[in-house]
Amino acid sequence: MNLKKRLIQFATAAKKASYHLAELSPETKKRILNEIAAHLRKSSREIMRANQKDLTLARRMGLNDAMIDRLMLNSKRVDQMADAVSQVAKLPDPIGRTLHTWRRPNGLRISKVTVPLGVILIIYESRPNVTSECASLCLKSGNAVLLRGGREAFHSNRAIVQVYAKVLKKHRIPEASVSLVPVLDRRAIDELLKMEDLINLVIPRGGEALIRRVARHSRIPVVKHYKGICHVYVDSSADLNMALRIAVNAKCQRTGVCNAMETLLVHRAIAPKFLPPYARLLKKENCEIRGDDATRRFVPTAKKATEEDWRTEYLDRILSIRVVRGMDQAIEHIQKYGSAHTDSIVTKNQKAARKFVTKVDSSSVMVNASTRFSDGNEYGFGAEIGISTDKVHARGPMGLEGLISYKYIVQGSGQVRT
Repeated sequence: MNLKKRLIQFATAAKKASYHLAELSPETKKRILNEIAAHLRKSSREIMRANQKDLTLARRMGLNDAMIDRLMLNSKRVDQMADAVSQVAKLPDPIGRTLHTWRRPNGLRISKVTVPLGVILIIYESRPNVTSECASLCLKSGNAVLLRGGREAFHSNRAIVQVYAKVLKKHRIPEASVSLVPVLDRRAIDELLKMEDLINLVIPRGGEALIRRVARHSRIPVVKHYKGICHVYVDSSADLNMALRIAVNAKCQRTGVCNAMETLLVHRAIAPKFLPPYARLLKKENCEIRGDDATRRFVPTAKKATEEDWRTEYLDRILSIRVVRGMDQAIEHIQKYGSAHTDSIVTKNQKAARKFVTKVDSSSVMVNASTRFSDGNEYGFGAEIGISTDKVHARGPMGLEGLISYKYIVQGSGQVRT
């Protein structure tokens, strides 16, 4: 069988499974997800053994430390994966909710009711926890999911999907409800992106090159974010200790993720007090600084930042720093170089905070908090299907609400239109 026919069969099975999922009761979905969470914990050793195969291959492929970190699973991360599924199970069911009801003068009663999207294709790289997050959210929202992970995480992804398959089979639910695309050939993605009759939404998660390629070739609607160029602006009224904690956490807590800070903007009035101790903290974290001329006066060890640095998502222990005249220049910088992902202000001035959140047009805008909180689990969504910087359909961390649509149900008593 050729590649195209094989993938059509695969997507067709997912489409059929989506009709079955749309009929499941909230209680059934909750019970299934709780069982999956328990089986993930029981299967922790098998999942980690599979992950070790991927890590060995990844090191041979020469993946950098940030990519290795995204790929790695340990007992804590598997437990977190299971916890996320349990959290999704507890969330209110998003399907079958009546959003609005009204009656027309002719007696027709119209209701707007939530429904699943159908089949969702996730294309992603490296992070095997994404496999479970997406699968759990799709099951809860009554959607079938096609998972096309990167070859570097194939063994890990397969082990996780096998856990889902085992529980689904027990409950006589089609295993095609959660499917790992078995073809690693990149041509498979191009073929899947043509299947607008079988797949309802595509969500690419990974590097900018992957996302742009998907958006360019897809005939199916795509939810995307190209980059995570996140900023923290330290205002002149900021509490120095708070600003130091936030700016270290935003950059160093985990560098290889899209909500890590890539550029720090510092008001010139606070720069002499803030930058030297901040540079010392970054040195302990082995984080390189690239700064403008003003930054380098306070941090002589900083490398000179180039125009390209302001546009770069490092996903590494590198940070760009710019000293600004004030908030207006900070906002102008974010508007010019930002990616509409997540930006934060540290300030005691509530008027300044209101101005920042009004004028910065990003999917998440923080006040006195780390950009690292821009995350579905941290927002109380249980997990996330991805982060969207689009404005149509979904924006920011996508939980269950980003995986549903609606339909109108019209009830009459024999009315005809004249």
